[in-house]
This record gives sequence, C-alpha cells and structure tokens, in this order.
Amino acid sequence: MDITNTTSRSERRDAAENRQRILDVASKLFELHGVERVSMNQIASAAQIGAGTLYRRYRNKSELCMDLIKDNAALFFDDVEIYLQENVQRPPSERLRGLLTLFIQFREKNAELLSGIENAVYQGSESRTSSPLYDQLHQQLFELFEEMATESNESQAISLFKTDMLLTAMSNDSYLFQKNVRGNSPDRIVEQLCLTFL
Repeated sequence: MDITNTTSRSERRDAAENRQRILDVASKLFELHGVERVSMNQIASAAQIGAGTLYRRYRNKSELCMDLIKDNAALFFDDVEIYLQENVQRPPSERLRGLLTLFIQFREKNAELLSGIENAVYQGSESRTSSPLYDQLHQQLFELFEEMATESNESQAISLFKTDMLLTAMSNDSYLFQKNVRGNSPDRIVEQLCLTFL
C-alpha cells in the first residue's frame, strides 16, 4: 500500500468536505444576515475551521460568493447562449435587449451574492465588476455593441466605452438605486437602459 497516495486522497477528501461545509455555513449566514454583515471570521467559526483554512480556500468574501453562485451563473450563461443562437438573425440591438432582460432576471434571483461579488473584494481593483462572471458578460455585450457599430458605420472605439458604462449602470449600487429609490421595476430598468445605450 502506497502511503503517499492514501494521504493525498485523504487530504483531497478533507478539502472537499471543508469546502462544502464552508459553502453550507456561508449560505445559511448570508441568508440570515445578508452578505455585507457576515465576516470571513464568522464563517470560519461557524464552520468550525481555522481562519487560515478558510483563507487558503477563498482569499476573500467575493471568491466565496462566486463559488456559491457558480452553478446559477453557468445556467445563466447557458440561457444566454441559447437565446443568442436562437435569435442570431435578429438585429444586434434586439439581442442586446434580450441579454439585458436575462441578466436583470439573474440579478433579481441572485442579488445578495452578486452584491458580495461586486463589493467584498474588488474595491480598489481596476474594476468593481472584475470577475469571471462579469468578464464573460462584458465580452458578450461588447460583441453586440461591435456588431451595431459595424452596421451603423459608427466608430468601433465607442463599443468598449458603451460596454463599460452599461455594466456600471447594471452594478448593484446603480440597480438598487433605480429599483428602490426611483421606483423602477426590473422591466422599466431594462427599457431605460435600452433607451440610453441603444
């Protein structure tokens, strides 16, 4: 019997069990108190693991939120891919409207975790929306803006600016302000975004 392989397998199993315990505890704490009010130390304590173990797995709360939301995000991007394929003949402006609608629905269902992704760690980085989720969304939006720029003989340099500004407009702070302070429904927000950016 090779003791090295046995130890390695045991550590992997332990790591997987720790990861699941962390995710279960974090999910319950986030649901009870909200992402903003729960610290990494509270999660470690409730999961009965050391803070070092938690931080080796997740450098910050944003990474933890990304792990919690990854299955829903995968489904969201599957829906987006299907939508874009089924509507490939439609003008890019219509496809962009559809993509915005899907994202706003996703945002509504995952508001707390998206807030954690946007606010917990990426403060101070180059972009408040810098994450694999937002990187992929940025790429899809950018491609649609590029397509519109080509059709309208508009300068394609504006596509990146529009994409960045649209993502900023859909960020947690902006979205919640429009919804809770201005009283706009999710559908109205999509409509206003389209009027502004298309």
